[in-house]
Amino acid sequence: MANAARGEVDLVVDGVPRVLRLTLGGMAELETRLGVGGLAELVERFETDAYRADDLIALLAAGLRGGGFEVSDAEFAGMQVAGGAAGATRAAAQLLIASFAPLER
Repeated sequence: MANAARGEVDLVVDGVPRVLRLTLGGMAELETRLGVGGLAELVERFETDAYRADDLIALLAAGLRGGGFEVSDAEFAGMQVAGGAAGATRAAAQLLIASFAPLER
């Protein structure tokens, strides 16, 4: 089960509950993989609906790796996400919010 205080999000992949978490290494990997100039540009891509399916795959696979599930982007692309494309999009949004939203004090 995800720990929101750690920026974690739950996602069911191939029928197995998994935890998504973006590490700093995962964020750096995404910047390079998606060809963005920084984290703000990465988040903006998703906020403005300018993302592609490949961007979702990269983000969610990085989140899975950060959560401890070793999977390549190509392997993840062939897996079933609970809720289909809508479920993947929701999980991506939740992951970005959990990773970048200011902490409430």
